[in-house]
Amino acid sequence: MIVLYLSFLKKTKINGITLFPFIILRDKKLRANKVLMNHEKIHIHQQLELLVIFFYIWYVLEYYYLFFKLKDKNLAYRNICFEREAYSKENELNYLEKRKFWNFLKYRK
Repeated sequence: MIVLYLSFLKKTKINGITLFPFIILRDKKLRANKVLMNHEKIHIHQQLELLVIFFYIWYVLEYYYLFFKLKDKNLAYRNICFEREAYSKENELNYLEKRKFWNFLKYRK
């Protein structure tokens, strides 16, 4: 995992994004945010489990499926199984120690 800080994110609502092997943050101060970092580390694990490329394919397909179904980009994003797992477990800072392989499947709708 390599953490980068990119100023162009300051013009967005995005605090962080994971593009394996990088966690890209809007600001250096966010590295101290344990909940955000845990959320992004969960994505690193998900990406590794799906050999990175299949994660992105699944992510985009599920997003567009949900967007056309729900007609709302934020709702579509929040309901992607990868995001549902990461948001529901981001406060459990030891989650990755006990997380089961392909656990994101439990979060599909």
